[in-house]
Amino acid sequence: MKITVVGGGNVGATAAQRIAEKELANEVVLVDVVAGMPQGKSLDMYESAPVERFDSRMIGTQGYDETAGSDIVLITAGLARKPGMSRDDLLLKNTEIVQGITQEIAKRSPNSIIVMVTNPLDVMTYVAWKVSGFAKERVIGMAGVLDSARFRSFIAMELGVSVKDVSAFVLGGHGDTMVPLPRYSTVAGIPLPDLMDKATIDRIVDRTRNGGAEIVKLLGTGSAYYAPSASAVEMIESIVRDQKRILPCAVWLQGEYGQKDVFCGVPVKLGKKGIEQIIQIKLTPEEQKELDKSAQDVKENIAKLKL
Repeated sequence: MKITVVGGGNVGATAAQRIAEKELANEVVLVDVVAGMPQGKSLDMYESAPVERFDSRMIGTQGYDETAGSDIVLITAGLARKPGMSRDDLLLKNTEIVQGITQEIAKRSPNSIIVMVTNPLDVMTYVAWKVSGFAKERVIGMAGVLDSARFRSFIAMELGVSVKDVSAFVLGGHGDTMVPLPRYSTVAGIPLPDLMDKATIDRIVDRTRNGGAEIVKLLGTGSAYYAPSASAVEMIESIVRDQKRILPCAVWLQGEYGQKDVFCGVPVKLGKKGIEQIIQIKLTPEEQKELDKSAQDVKENIAKLKL
């Protein structure tokens, strides 16, 4: 198994380290345009191998020749959000970056599975799918896993319980219009509405929608990377180990949930071939309305691109 991470910043480097420590690949290739940076980080990571006891080979490079034959490619490269900057502000610049990366990857690893992290997430996943020409099952956006992790964290914090007992997921685009589903969220099997009043749930939902912006504001410079990298690696692990986990991911919808020709976050089964099944759940009219709005926002951004 060979896994490439494109983008050696905080998200990419942390993901590469997690991939190596879990021994999800024999080779982990870290690509970045900054001279010496991916080589230095890869060497530093490998020097932790005797302590963390992993045997993954770490390779750092500015080019793409070393990525040839990758089974999975995680794309994290792009401009990060700054305070006051929305994900949509990143649209055009990151489209250019992701387009170039995808062209290089598709030439050298035509059978790979692409996992997208770069924002605006849903649109960048569309860019990678369109440019690569890959089957829709092999181009997946990491959004719902992160948003659900934030939702679960806030629920655990509010109730003072273990996050291990909290189950929840979030649908829709990765942004302000995401759709957390309290009705499908539980704590040790107990439905969330049985444990919290509506005002508390609404407050947590709102915090989840603004989870990334909250961290950007606190940091002052940079954006979240511990939770995003962990979320991407959870997806990769399900693929590598054929775990068939049910995880919310951004996928190309063709009629599911009433959406067509758009990348949007929904629960899917992830296995060695990528997306093996889109899981459809029943939504209330209000939930459907919110999902429609979220998907429409993604469509409007896709329409701005010239691909």
